[in-house]
Amino acid sequence: MQTLIQAVGLVKRYGSRTVVDGLDLSIRQGEVLAIIGPNGAGKSSTLDMVLGLKKPDAGRVSYWREDPARYIGVQLQSTPFFPGFTALENMRMFAAFYGLRPTDSELLEHLGRCELGEAARTDAARLSGGQQKRLAIAMTLMHRPQLIFLDEPTAALDPRARREVRGLIRSLADSGTSVVFTSHDMEEVHKLASRIALICGGRIKASGTAEELLATHGADSLEELYIRLTDNAL
Repeated sequence: MQTLIQAVGLVKRYGSRTVVDGLDLSIRQGEVLAIIGPNGAGKSSTLDMVLGLKKPDAGRVSYWREDPARYIGVQLQSTPFFPGFTALENMRMFAAFYGLRPTDSELLEHLGRCELGEAARTDAARLSGGQQKRLAIAMTLMHRPQLIFLDEPTAALDPRARREVRGLIRSLADSGTSVVFTSHDMEEVHKLASRIALICGGRIKASGTAEELLATHGADSLEELYIRLTDNAL
């Protein structure tokens, strides 16, 4: 399995506070990697350095190719859509950021893969929460990235919308797209992740498949494991 990104010894300080402390992280081709941990544990700073948005104070990040940004997609918790524009129009404008000029047929096909074909000509602001989240992911996939980062993709969604987004993540993984996502929902992590990395105190405290982690730490559930490993955090 090819390693797409390898981070070694990452350190990030803000003043006298060290928020990432010698962290190692690998992201592999074809996997669904869940990054979990309490708020303030260093998850966001780690991902910012991995994505090249922040420069580490120490350590290095290696990529599988010289132009990784062209092959990475990032979906934040809140994606601002262009006001007054339909889902289709938002897709067209986002494609232009990558120098792409897809036809309406191509855009509709792309939206259809995210189960948004019938909503293509609906104002994006009027879509349901689940539809908006899927549209945000569809926009992120516009340039056909090999690797996609999703920040709490199902946060604040109702059960039906969560199921829709989880299904989309599974279909991405099945198509060969590598997915990295953050979540505080341990049931979701168990269902979706092929590997889990728990960050606490700026370091990787545990890493492996759900089954490996549960067996190693003698826990009955990921929630129990999470609470046990983060008990003294922050």
